[in-house]
Amino acid sequence: MKSQKQITEKFQSRRNWLHGALLGGAGLCSYFAGASTATAAACDESDAPDADYKVVNGRAKQSVMAWCFKPLPMEELIPACAKMGLVAMEGIDKKYYPLMKQHGLGVSLCGSHGFKRGPINKDNHEFCVQKLREGIDLAVQWNSPGVITFTGMREKGISDEQGFKNCVECWKSVCDYAEQKNINVALEMLNTRDDSHPMKGHPGYFGDDTDRCVEMIKAVNSPRMKLLFDIYHVQIMNGDPIRRFRQHKDVISHVHTAGNPGRCELDGNQELNYPAIIKAILETGYDGFIAQEFIPTWDDKLASLRHGVKVCDV
Repeated sequence: MKSQKQITEKFQSRRNWLHGALLGGAGLCSYFAGASTATAAACDESDAPDADYKVVNGRAKQSVMAWCFKPLPMEELIPACAKMGLVAMEGIDKKYYPLMKQHGLGVSLCGSHGFKRGPINKDNHEFCVQKLREGIDLAVQWNSPGVITFTGMREKGISDEQGFKNCVECWKSVCDYAEQKNINVALEMLNTRDDSHPMKGHPGYFGDDTDRCVEMIKAVNSPRMKLLFDIYHVQIMNGDPIRRFRQHKDVISHVHTAGNPGRCELDGNQELNYPAIIKAILETGYDGFIAQEFIPTWDDKLASLRHGVKVCDV
């Protein structure tokens, strides 16, 4: 049996440990609120970096999906992105490419046929191939590494097995051209769970499972057929984003970010630990673009972008 002295010492030790943990937790919350790893506490616009903020580490090649920041004029968004240290943009009309180039920004990804009308239906193949080839040509012209593709929406009468075969057949027919031009065709997996907003989820989309998308990519059997790993969509449909990225790293050519739930800022109001995720991605040797694709909820959209960029500047 322990003596009274031993019991007292054990109690004191535990009390000291708890006291230190509580103080440490408060210190960590204070630290995270202002540091580049700002995800531990709920954030608002007051936690955003100053207007003169610029990327410090630059290990992650950060880009941004311009559509998320509408109605902010592109003439304002483009120089702001360059000022904060982004290296590219995407999801923007090609008429703005010259302005982007003037500000030293590249094109991280080119568009194609959209996510609704896709190769799941063979009747769409001619359309999809045409749009993909146009996207490939544009990527070559502007030194972009890739063009995006999608499966399209499920349709009555098309089984999963047939839809799989149709998609693979279409991509095979365009990947020879992609190989000639050294351009990646990046398939994006999208979530079908969120029906609250037309760009937060896509009910009915066929490519809503990471493993199925990877299976289709491998069936195409082209070094230019790749996966667009959207952390937000992966989290909703499959979860475990760090381990999944490591598992599929050999076929991943592009990354998108957003907070979940809500496709919001990468702050403490959402569930993903972005500093840890970005560090894990970079540790795999990934050197492609990481594009911010969250929909701002803050009044100051550029402040929310600076915040997200800082969070990912690990």
